[in-house]
Amino acid sequence: MMLLQDVFAVKVKRRRAAGQQSGGAVLGVALFSCRRRGKRLVEDTLHLHNSSAEHTHRWYNTLKDQLTGFSSRPRYLKVFINPSSHKKEAVHIYREHVAPLFKMADVRTDITVTEKKGHALSVMKECKVDEYDGVVCVGGDGSVAELCHAMVLRAQLDADSPEKPRVFYYHLILTGSTDVVSCSVHGVRDPVTAALHIVLGHLQEVDMCSFSSLGQLVRFGFSAMFGFGGQSLARAERKRWMPSSQRREYALVKTLKETRDQNCVIELIYCKCFLSSAIAEGEESWMTNQGLYLSISIMSIPCLSPHAPQGLAPNTRLANGSASLTAVGNTSRSEFIKHLKRYSSSSGQFSFSFVETHEVSAVKIRPQPLIGWPEEESEEEGDSKTSSIIQSEGVTFPWNIDGELVEIANEVVHPRLITLYGEEAFEAESTVSCTFI
Repeated sequence: MMLLQDVFAVKVKRRRAAGQQSGGAVLGVALFSCRRRGKRLVEDTLHLHNSSAEHTHRWYNTLKDQLTGFSSRPRYLKVFINPSSHKKEAVHIYREHVAPLFKMADVRTDITVTEKKGHALSVMKECKVDEYDGVVCVGGDGSVAELCHAMVLRAQLDADSPEKPRVFYYHLILTGSTDVVSCSVHGVRDPVTAALHIVLGHLQEVDMCSFSSLGQLVRFGFSAMFGFGGQSLARAERKRWMPSSQRREYALVKTLKETRDQNCVIELIYCKCFLSSAIAEGEESWMTNQGLYLSISIMSIPCLSPHAPQGLAPNTRLANGSASLTAVGNTSRSEFIKHLKRYSSSSGQFSFSFVETHEVSAVKIRPQPLIGWPEEESEEEGDSKTSSIIQSEGVTFPWNIDGELVEIANEVVHPRLITLYGEEAFEAESTVSCTFI
């Protein structure tokens, strides 16, 4: 059975001779739709045969009118392509898998191939966003985070409110390399699935975090990792000459070998939706924890991926108004590795006594300098001055914000800040296994 809501295009079928570009005997109409195959959406076609040109065109016009009635479906899109993403195959992926579906669905596009970091941000600040029904990002998580940040900033400028973000309903589709955002809204890394979600107008509201330092907004994003996650990214960035997969494995193994716990003060406000009614009715109050932590992460989305099918933050959802705070306390290296390995399985990563999780609406994290902590790494680790870091009394603390090193200290969750093309996924398609830890 085919539902009209799953149909994204209708065409008149004709019999044409070889080389004939137009005309030909009418054979009926073809309906192009999507159907589910596991977590993926795949293209399907239904042929309705009718040799009567009058009947065929009546079918065609009626079906076109019905499809036009789906108001959430886009007609004109702004497309940003990061040519360096996904082994420099992003342009090819768009042309081969995404553009044909857009053309079939009569979706017009305005394409910008980004040339450098920040290019999408500069374009979004100047372009006439009211002309477009949505924004498409073809790239990895870094490109996605940059564009989402740019979209929210543009919304603030249009609202003449640079301090307080408003709910933002421009649209986004995600296709790229690691794709924790894409996996969270699609459940799979597949450009065809992503393209079908957009032409069908599947919309999903998504929470974002604002990251700030010393009272100044740094950026909007989906995830932040401190400790192990930040240190491993910092090491990977200093080995850019390595192939990407080899660089990631090197950084993880090296960080596992040398990681140390860090003394931190964590201040948090619990999300009211997870509190009892009596507590939720009271004023918001900051709770304070201090201790030694190997890793701290704050994520406003589940962050599903092939490496972590249940997500790095399986306790949160895309639009529940909270972020998941996971703090891994001081423990042995072997126990920490066990914790990391369980992300690749179905559950159990939080069952350790040294792991604590909280659902929060705001967090402040203040690293404290440790006695004996080296202020500089050895020469083989490279020059750390090129990294974006938080500094506290001469000690460096790298942060991983959506795959980039960024200076932050405070995080606030903004519920349903943007709307993405897709629908919430509770588990990602698992195609990768970790063999190096």
